[in-house]
Amino acid sequence: MELLGKRIAVCGAFGALGAAMVEGAVAAGARVAAIDRAAAPATSVANVTAIGGVDLADTAAAKTAIDAAAKALGGLDGLVNIAGTFRWETLADGSADTWDLLYRVNLRTAVAASKAAIPHLISSGAGRIVNISAAGSVKAGAGMGAYAASKSGVARLTEALAEELKERGITVNAILPSIIDTAANRADMPKADFSRWVSPAQLADVIVFLLSDRASAVTGALLPVTGRV
Repeated sequence: MELLGKRIAVCGAFGALGAAMVEGAVAAGARVAAIDRAAAPATSVANVTAIGGVDLADTAAAKTAIDAAAKALGGLDGLVNIAGTFRWETLADGSADTWDLLYRVNLRTAVAASKAAIPHLISSGAGRIVNISAAGSVKAGAGMGAYAASKSGVARLTEALAEELKERGITVNAILPSIIDTAANRADMPKADFSRWVSPAQLADVIVFLLSDRASAVTGALLPVTGRV
């Protein structure tokens, strides 16, 4: 129960990794606000407040959602920025618009949600932000330029925000996954060895640790969580 009594907002909460994160946080004792662009599920889950239909890249919408999450939970101790998407596209044959899309979905969502959460996390006295970058942000392959650039932006955001907030009792870290074992990735790569990929639950375990009091000395870290890829 590493997060017993903690109040956590998870942005991008209705996808494979987001759902695993919500489940892992609740299992660790937290109360969670699950925020996503998609519509909120019709069924409710104990200790989870679902907030759907939010464009997290929009600064005003993100603030409204984060403020609603903090009100529902009675404050905010942690923020997990998971919202994101992927495109494989070479520069020669692709569109420059893809770069704008991935910047908006992968980076601007984290910027807007973090900005909205900072006042609440300062009030917590032991606030935590965990972002999702990518192993590909360190060394991009062909067709990965737009994705890697946006995820590199998440890494730089993490480092800069960790420095900005370290005197305010807030830690800011990021994990760098490789290929995540999701149904969509299995469909895209049916001949791959899925056992080598990292699972959403494994990633959630690492995020739970970074949100916990045991990780209070860790900030500005970019932590690879790559399975055996």
